[in-house]
Amino acid sequence: MIRHFRELYQYRGLLISLVQRELKARYRGSVLGFLWTFLNPTLHMLVYALLFTVVMRQNIPNYPFFMFVGLLPWIWFSSSVGAGASTISDRRDLMTKVRFPAQVLPTTVVATNLINYVLSLPLLLALGAFYGVWPSWHIVVFPLVVAIQLVFTMGLVYIISAINVTFRDLQHIVQNLLTLWFFASPVLYQVSTVADPKMRDLVTLANPVAILITSYQAIFYDHRLPNGMPLVALAVASVALLWSASWLFESRREEFAESI
Repeated sequence: MIRHFRELYQYRGLLISLVQRELKARYRGSVLGFLWTFLNPTLHMLVYALLFTVVMRQNIPNYPFFMFVGLLPWIWFSSSVGAGASTISDRRDLMTKVRFPAQVLPTTVVATNLINYVLSLPLLLALGAFYGVWPSWHIVVFPLVVAIQLVFTMGLVYIISAINVTFRDLQHIVQNLLTLWFFASPVLYQVSTVADPKMRDLVTLANPVAILITSYQAIFYDHRLPNGMPLVALAVASVALLWSASWLFESRREEFAESI
């Protein structure tokens, strides 16, 4: 793992260049261009807010804000995992080059979506201001939650992208699993509304994304500190996942150019 990230740091210039290119190319040719960075999460929020405040009414105060708090990190996570699955197998032009650092590609996907998430935070704060919900001092732990999500997402994307090189069906399986994962995570509902205690424990403790989302909700919506034990456990598990993912990625890296 140390060699893996030492090499990643060595090629940080390439990583930054690829992230910049991805950000510029994402909405190239569209009329609104970079504004889609803000419009995409906003439109998602409006659709779900209409559905769950009019059609399937939720008894959650300031529901659009509550939902947006969880929706933004979910978009970061799902976009990274969905696009990251094929990031190696789709880049034969780069992978066949001599000594190209393969780990730069999944890292680029995660970093690009992280930047989009950060750029969307002003929308979250503006929506909170609209409902009269202002950030409290609990926001000081926000960078920690982001760091844990970053480590967890990186580990997962490394594993999926490495396996997808030889098992191309995985990228399609992942897309369907992300849909299931979304509804199993408390983005559109509060955990307390889950009636079955066993199912509630499954949502809150066995689902890493649920731990992250409820932590964001605690910071921005409930104005309290996140639950410590699940978050610490996830942090440890995320580091272990990234360590294992780095080993798997390195062990398979020599096969990438031949397999694609």
